[in-house]
Amino acid sequence: MTYQKIDNENMYEAIYDFPDHISDAIRIGTELNVKNIKLPIQNVIIAGMGGSAIGGDILRVLIKDEIKIPLFVSRHYVLPNWVDENTLVICSSYSGNTEETLSSYDDAINKGTQLFGVTTGGELCKRMEKDNVEFVLIPTGLQPRAALAYSLIPMLYLFHKVGFISKQVCNYLNNVITLLSKKRMEYSKENSNNKTFELAKQIHKKIPIIYGEVESTNIIALRLKGQLCENAKMIAYHNELPEMNHNEIVGWENNSELLNHFAIIWIKDQSDQERVKLRQKITSNIFQNLKISQFSIEVSENQRIVRLFHLIHFGDWLSYWCAILNETDPSPVANINRLKSELDNL
Repeated sequence: MTYQKIDNENMYEAIYDFPDHISDAIRIGTELNVKNIKLPIQNVIIAGMGGSAIGGDILRVLIKDEIKIPLFVSRHYVLPNWVDENTLVICSSYSGNTEETLSSYDDAINKGTQLFGVTTGGELCKRMEKDNVEFVLIPTGLQPRAALAYSLIPMLYLFHKVGFISKQVCNYLNNVITLLSKKRMEYSKENSNNKTFELAKQIHKKIPIIYGEVESTNIIALRLKGQLCENAKMIAYHNELPEMNHNEIVGWENNSELLNHFAIIWIKDQSDQERVKLRQKITSNIFQNLKISQFSIEVSENQRIVRLFHLIHFGDWLSYWCAILNETDPSPVANINRLKSELDNL
């Protein structure tokens, strides 16, 4: 197999094990014993970066039809000024050493918010232990982007245990595990029967522009963009409908000599708002006249949560095969490490 010669740190296994990670994360979530969070909570902020923040984005989409209070994801050094003792701040850092998240933690302490943590250890764990803040420890040994199940699912159970959501979303996870355990057998094969491998062959030499629906598949687009950047070392971009119809759509008119370098990927779901579906169809026709390569990713399971996890898994494999076709080891993130190193010296 080609991938075995390139994938030196075995990202293949990390992606393949995603349904197993979900199962283990359910165990961790079930064992959560939350004592110190005081109700009522008026709003929630999940503070994190990169692979640790995307779990918050996906959580927000999964529970949007149930949660009755505002939920935000903060990717910054400081929290909004409106947070107070009725705000629950969840600091999520896989390493426990993410400087933006540590800064947000200190800001939360200073502003008197309620706190919870998700981490493998590090400085965040030390501070939470010192301050008697509740947290959940998740397994080490993964790249943060490959630890999505562990950053997401314990928070899902936390939300259930404090009464923000019903148990129903958690119960659907068993169907997610069943489906992904089947689909990984297809997506992990380096052959023409694998849809992720075949799509990777179409886009790995292009710049993907990924579009999804606001507050829904745009989060899948964001996840895929990040995975293509980190795993495949490909530049990629994403945006959402309907907003892109009010500005970005016009930007495709000039520089026609560049258009053959792009590949548009539409992330679709049957739950998309009907007018957005029409917008996507019309926009796709406009792009067709420009002779831009276009591809669609859509799955057909009955339950929305199952479809969203399926789309995530599809995209993770797509980014993996792009890496292999580009003869690039998917695991190392040299530029991130360099940036962190230089920041540490300043």
